[in-house]
Amino acid sequence: MRSSSTSPRTRLAALCAGVAATAALIAAGGGSAHAADTPLRDLAAAKGKVIGTAVTGSKLTGTYGDLAGSQFGSLTPGNAMKWESVEPARGTFDWTEADQIVAFAQAHGQQVRGHTLVWHNQNPGWLTNGSWTSAQLATLLQDHISTEVGRYKGRIAAWDVVNEPFNEDGTYRTSLWYNGLGTDYIANALTWAHAADPAAKLYINDYNVEGVNAKSTALYNLVKSLKERGVPIDGVGLQAHLILGQVPSTLQQNIQRFADLGVDVAITELDVRMALPADTAKLAQQAADYKAVTAACVAVTRCVNLTVWGFADSDSWVEGTFPGYGAATPYDANYAPKPAYYAIAEALGGTTTTPPTGACSATYSVVNQWNTGFTGQVRIACSGAALSSWKATWAYGAGQQVTQAWNASCTQSGAAVTCTNASYNGTVPDGGSVTFGFNGTWSGGNPVPTVTLG
Repeated sequence: MRSSSTSPRTRLAALCAGVAATAALIAAGGGSAHAADTPLRDLAAAKGKVIGTAVTGSKLTGTYGDLAGSQFGSLTPGNAMKWESVEPARGTFDWTEADQIVAFAQAHGQQVRGHTLVWHNQNPGWLTNGSWTSAQLATLLQDHISTEVGRYKGRIAAWDVVNEPFNEDGTYRTSLWYNGLGTDYIANALTWAHAADPAAKLYINDYNVEGVNAKSTALYNLVKSLKERGVPIDGVGLQAHLILGQVPSTLQQNIQRFADLGVDVAITELDVRMALPADTAKLAQQAADYKAVTAACVAVTRCVNLTVWGFADSDSWVEGTFPGYGAATPYDANYAPKPAYYAIAEALGGTTTTPPTGACSATYSVVNQWNTGFTGQVRIACSGAALSSWKATWAYGAGQQVTQAWNASCTQSGAAVTCTNASYNGTVPDGGSVTFGFNGTWSGGNPVPTVTLG
């Protein structure tokens, strides 16, 4: 406990809530700074792999664009190539965002993974609400595939042609396509896509097929059957939307058995979600999970691509889909790399520099004091890291009581004080700072406390 009235440098609680990460402890720079000696895309290429990310076209500027272009060798449009996006009204097409992503990839020497041509979700209302005969539905599907694949002929490396065709027990999912066309909608879709662009690699993509289970075995049997029938099928996509600590133990075995069928394998939508808030233990486990998945792909020659489903927590689908979960990507919301980033780099054979500790800090000061009261202030500053939220805690040693606070939400229980950011000042950029203040009462003494991790 400090008794000096001076204003010492203290430690900041960087235990972040929501999608924030503990950047003060783990980030080697905010923004586009990195600790890996070599970009992820170059590390992957040295292993004969391509590492990619899903992207939002409108965000491909600034730091987001810099990272997307420099760190990844392939891009997947998160939504821009789905049916409801490209043909929201029958015969009316909107290629704006899809074209933007393809152009960005070409400018940055990247591949594009097309996503997705045939799915039970994100179809336009005119399609799902229509009354179609089987022949009409087949014509609509063929026209859609021919139009979209044909538009990007020669510019798309691989297509997720059919997305999520199976239930968890390995039976076929009932959908517009299955109900109207039967199981052959899959073979037909692949055949039509191949006709539109013979050079593109064609995939079937699904989730919860990462380990050996009923669903992945159904996918295995389908691919085996398609190969035997001569249907054009080049690969399988294992989405890998994982939960913290739950990487399947049979992941590498499963990748290998698909490779043994003579098809490529891609990890297509990797993220690892955790119950919020994030903390150092969860982030360490997440790093181990990312490393395990990357290592499994590296170990199998025909695992050709590993794509993360959004590279920053601010661009992730998880929080909106799984309430209470988030922080699922390799970068925090301010684009500072998390332990998962370094883990991927290491699994790809890279070397990393140990991130600095204390890159963000807090200074507690008493700015005014009178007979029974005082005004205090804490200044939070970052240099070499960035925060997307913050929590500062301390314990008073002389019975002081906080009576009012501004620019933070402060609570006190006994001697313990906890202050968290307001809605408007949670972000502390690299090289930036924020301050919050409070009034309090004192009697007999007003020693300066040490701010610690919350």
